[in-house]
Amino acid sequence: MQLNKSAPLDSSFLKPLLLISPFFLWGTAMVAMKGTIPHTTPFFLAGMRLVPAGILVLIAAAFMGKPQPKGWKAWLWIALFGLVDGAIFQGFLAEGLVRTGAGLGSVMIDSQPLAVALLCSWLFAEKIGLYGWLGLAIGVTGISLIGLPDELIFSIFSNASESTLTISQSFFQSGELLMLLAALSMAVGTVMIRFVTRHADPVTATGWHMILGGLPLWGISVTAESQQIQNLVFSDWVALGYAAIFGSAIAYAMFFYFASSGNLTSLSSLTFLTPVFALIFGNILLNEVLTPLQWVGVTITLVSIYLINQRESLGKQDREEALPETINQNALEISEKQLKPLKIKFKQSEPEILN
Repeated sequence: MQLNKSAPLDSSFLKPLLLISPFFLWGTAMVAMKGTIPHTTPFFLAGMRLVPAGILVLIAAAFMGKPQPKGWKAWLWIALFGLVDGAIFQGFLAEGLVRTGAGLGSVMIDSQPLAVALLCSWLFAEKIGLYGWLGLAIGVTGISLIGLPDELIFSIFSNASESTLTISQSFFQSGELLMLLAALSMAVGTVMIRFVTRHADPVTATGWHMILGGLPLWGISVTAESQQIQNLVFSDWVALGYAAIFGSAIAYAMFFYFASSGNLTSLSSLTFLTPVFALIFGNILLNEVLTPLQWVGVTITLVSIYLINQRESLGKQDREEALPETINQNALEISEKQLKPLKIKFKQSEPEILN
């Protein structure tokens, strides 16, 4: 994966761990939220992931000496960023999580690398290449095997059209459709960070977008929900603290730090790891059972991440293998041209007349 930052985060040993850590934190935070949601309400929970985390990020930015946004363009982009990646994304995520499992919920929103790749190839001319598109296709297949009901997958291959229609209707009436909308919101938000950082520091912009995106969610919670905190126990508050500090403040700050200058397609492809972490910890902590198809999906997903992040080196290797053949062919064509028979014209002399 190619990122251009040269700060201490670029240590050859720490860099891979730091790149993966946001997705580990998001996956485990998904599990923490799922365990807490029966005792609270979705929009209150979504706000709890954003507002406290945004405050923590701004405090950290102040200690780091990061500048505050200046000018109406900076605040406009941050406000739009907060609306899309904060309010809309977290709102769909929290409401959809009520109706899905932690692993399944993570799978649906983490289909967004495909949308990110399409947007980046259009807006930033990022080169995807054959292996990149192949990896994205395999990744979507993998998370589909992880997230879609087994009955729906088997019915598609068995041509049971009526059964497929019934299952599909129940599928899109449940939380999965909300998760897909959350995925699109996250994809747009990931691309927006490039425009935001033209006018503001990425760390402070991340903090403010959390606050501006979280406050409307709390407003919806106050007007449309009740019993937000009455049933929360100590373990729930611990889970909320983990989701806010690690799953939001640290994870988002690191993700948008890398996204501000790195290759968005490569970085976004690591999002495929989030459902893997969520499924594993959902199985350990919440007893969510993985089917054989889901394990196949996990394996395929890991293969897709490799293809996407190594697409440039794989493509270069193919070009280098094809180069000798091209050189030999060109050399043969040149030699054939050089060996063409030469045509020499001889001038006939007139016959001499002997006297």
